[in-house]
Amino acid sequence: MVLLKAAALFAVTALAEVVGCYLPWLVLRQGRSIWLLLPAALSLSLFAWLLTWHPTAAGRTYAPYGGMYIMVALLWLRWVEQVPLTRWDWLGAGIALLGMAVIVLQPATAR
Repeated sequence: MVLLKAAALFAVTALAEVVGCYLPWLVLRQGRSIWLLLPAALSLSLFAWLLTWHPTAAGRTYAPYGGMYIMVALLWLRWVEQVPLTRWDWLGAGIALLGMAVIVLQPATAR
């Protein structure tokens, strides 16, 4: 249950970060409206706020978060940007998620 709760919170946090970074990318790389920077700033603010919801030290939050970020970024690539994922993408994401699980599920006595 701990891993499931952490993974869900990490996923929502990662989505907020991806959206907050993708919108400026659209403005700068594709010439989209500068008004997209407003929801981007709100999304990045949400991302930072969501990081504070994690019950552990900041560094112990950021490290496993990276694993979920990789997975969410790849899913964004597939669903939003319509780029097919390779088996190497899936393997890398699986390894990253395994690393996330190792960090999140470490015994309390190890801390």
